[in-house]
Amino acid sequence: MTDWSVRLAELAAAADVPGAVLGIWADGEQTVVPYGVLSRATGVEVTGDSVFQIGSITKPWTATMVMQLAAEGRLALDDTVAKLLPEAAFATADRVTVRQLLMHTSGIDGDVFTDTGRGDDCLEKYVALLPEVAQIFEPGAAYSYCNSGFAVLGRIIEVLDGRTFDESLKARLVEPLGLEHTVTLPEDAILHRAAVGHSLVDGLAVKSWMLPRSLTPVGLITQSAADLLAFARFHLDGGVTRDGVRLLDAEAVATMQELAVPVAGATGMAGVGLTWRLNDWGDRLLYGHDGTTVGQLAFLRIDPVSRVAVCLLTNSPTAPALFNSLFREVFAEYAGLVMPGTPEPFDGEVPDGFERHTGEYARSGVTFDVNASGEAGVNGGPAVVVRATGDRADLADFPERTYDLAPADASGDRFLLREGPDQPWTSFEFREFPDGAPYVFSSGRVTPKVP
Repeated sequence: MTDWSVRLAELAAAADVPGAVLGIWADGEQTVVPYGVLSRATGVEVTGDSVFQIGSITKPWTATMVMQLAAEGRLALDDTVAKLLPEAAFATADRVTVRQLLMHTSGIDGDVFTDTGRGDDCLEKYVALLPEVAQIFEPGAAYSYCNSGFAVLGRIIEVLDGRTFDESLKARLVEPLGLEHTVTLPEDAILHRAAVGHSLVDGLAVKSWMLPRSLTPVGLITQSAADLLAFARFHLDGGVTRDGVRLLDAEAVATMQELAVPVAGATGMAGVGLTWRLNDWGDRLLYGHDGTTVGQLAFLRIDPVSRVAVCLLTNSPTAPALFNSLFREVFAEYAGLVMPGTPEPFDGEVPDGFERHTGEYARSGVTFDVNASGEAGVNGGPAVVVRATGDRADLADFPERTYDLAPADASGDRFLLREGPDQPWTSFEFREFPDGAPYVFSSGRVTPKVP
């Protein structure tokens, strides 16, 4: 058997990740392996019970609570937002459904990170600002990863439960699962050994610790690896806790894990269920999620066949390289699975005509300036200048950064980019809506071309 403390240390050092915790549930046993420091500024050691921000892995927790409310008969998945939240005044509130929010098919511009304050009314205020947010496509017409939609779901939970989202999370999941290292607020996180993110620019500890409170249902859970594994086991066990208490019926749990929306061109992902991301590993689909906050990245994969669950909590944006190497080895050893490789550039001939893709593409928080040639690209090749805008600009390591575009195949429409020479390639595709309007699909998001 592999000594994972040694292997984690080797791979984390190679990926320049300051601190991490690996969690493994396999063969009915739990393994938790810490590495490194919580912050390079303090040098405090990572321990097995240290807490990290899990980012968007929070979304399956939010979805689980929505499914509990559905099981209680307090909402239906095909209810519209307007029915459940009469306060919601955005243009498509009477057409966007709970199911569409869970599957990221609402069409709402998804990366709205507006800080609406620390008060208990932060989600109410967030929903109130949505009339100012663009509708990228008609509800149900496509898939585009939507953080905003989960803030709306969080507000629905608040209204139906008559308490804050944090209180509902604690009452519905944290306490019944027996979790002692799971929090959402910084004043609670500081009572634990909390990790601090690090910058991609210089590798130093970041100066801002967390995202706005209005994003709690979107990605603000901070927890230990053992607590995240307990949540994974709860889903593996069909909605039953370690103590044998049923919190969600098995049919609802299974529905969350079923492929609902195939997603082509999303690196490493076959599609989504009711929030869970489904990853094609050859003869089976694994479910899980990733999370990114301010300099912290987290990863979770669950194999329902071998009943192996693996999580990795880190405090560095360079963690994707560590994730790919480590999970490949862990799943090979415990589940006999071969993890799919990441895409590599196409070395054949690509047709002319890239000029049709040039121009500006924009959505909330980001713009893409696509260039066919010039100084931006290697050897005058195509490139994209990515600019963080609005609230995202204050959170970005690089408010502006240029990426070379490498062809993914011979189509002339599908390309790859990466954060650095040691990081995996990810997809960057040029597509069209049915009406012919062009857009970019990258990071699971639709970004329309500016006319």
